[in-house]
Amino acid sequence: MPAGRPDRPNVLVFFTDQQRWDSTGVHGNPLELTPHFDRMAREGTHLARFFTCQPVCAPARSCLQTGQYATTTGVFRNGIGLRPDAVTLAQCFRAAGYRTGYIGKWHLAASGSGAVAEEARGGYERWLAANALEMVSEPYRTVLFDEAGRAVRLPGYRVDALTDAAIRQVAAWREEPFFLFLSFLEPHHQNHLDDYPPPLGYRERYAGRWVPPDLAALGGSTHQHLAGYWGMVKRLDEALGRLLDALHSLDLQRRTVVLFTSDHGCHFKTRNSEYKRSCHESSIHVPCAFSGPGFAGGGQVQQLVSLVDLAPTLLAAADLPVPATMQGRSLLPLLRGGVAEWPDDVFVQISEAEVGRAVRTGRWKYGVHAPDRDAHRDSGADHYVEQCLYDLEADPYELTNLAGLDSHRAVADALRERLVRRMVAAGEPAPAIDAAPTRRGGQRRVAPEEVGA
Repeated sequence: MPAGRPDRPNVLVFFTDQQRWDSTGVHGNPLELTPHFDRMAREGTHLARFFTCQPVCAPARSCLQTGQYATTTGVFRNGIGLRPDAVTLAQCFRAAGYRTGYIGKWHLAASGSGAVAEEARGGYERWLAANALEMVSEPYRTVLFDEAGRAVRLPGYRVDALTDAAIRQVAAWREEPFFLFLSFLEPHHQNHLDDYPPPLGYRERYAGRWVPPDLAALGGSTHQHLAGYWGMVKRLDEALGRLLDALHSLDLQRRTVVLFTSDHGCHFKTRNSEYKRSCHESSIHVPCAFSGPGFAGGGQVQQLVSLVDLAPTLLAAADLPVPATMQGRSLLPLLRGGVAEWPDDVFVQISEAEVGRAVRTGRWKYGVHAPDRDAHRDSGADHYVEQCLYDLEADPYELTNLAGLDSHRAVADALRERLVRRMVAAGEPAPAIDAAPTRRGGQRRVAPEEVGA
């Protein structure tokens, strides 16, 4: 292994699970849940329009670890392991002399909820994790597994237990370049309870408080779960503050790139029978910000950015080569004004609840599904049917589905072509897409020049 270069920055990923973009103050949440994230976004680089490319746990994680779409990694649903030959972030950083470590939820081993075999750890050197953390731990009973597969019980609320472990690891590595991935379960629900259990006393703080407009309109499990969810988000932000404080106390804040993001959002059973796995903003729009060298004072990025772009960005931030296998692209040229054109849409693959695909532009959302395919067995299809069309400028909460309206046929046709191009670029075969049944009425007929907005 080559010696680490002291001029290369450390890299720390703070990764939450199932966190909506509008849980943060910079996205308009009025409850003051995220002062630390908000400060990081203001002082660093805030990706205001950042989207997952797969709104379910394991597929999204495979995309982040490899910079590839889920149909390329093969992890198109939960329960599929990352291939042993996958080129991962950990392998790239280790090859450059970095110490690498993973703490928390992994969800990329093919089987088992707890210990993960060394060959299934994506190349990470230090290991304190569980494959499915929600299955082996509870809010005040955190159980992880070390490199030898031994169970390790950590004290405190689960968010705090993982954060304490990360702070200890950062302190131990303060003299060496490191890449540390800290992966929380929160604010994901606790599966066996179907609940969002916050720290003691936090649920009461947020009961009956602000409700996002889509949830207020559609209901779902919002009133049962939202107060606990907000409490979990609050504790995560407090943990982020403690971790940033630790970096500051160790004089590492100017030498450490910190990335905060989440794997997908949460729609509280308003779009299907559970919490995610849909193309709606509540499932795919998540918070994302960078701080540290190369990102300080970067401002708010308004271009649409995908989760698949994060792996090449992290490598480029450390001045490491980006493998040709990665399908995303580094953000650094965009931030430095060196990119003439950046994609004006993001592509989303959807699995488990349905076999679906979607494209999201600055104004439009267009989604299709394959009703004759088994979402557990099939990663894709050769035939889809139009499912939804939203005008996000007029309807940001996606309450009016325009699919099938004759007034919007030109928009749907243009977005269908765009979606097919995106699928082909991601390595999928070009499918046939049937139009939604025609409906008359709706708004004025949309002009063709409006389609590319």
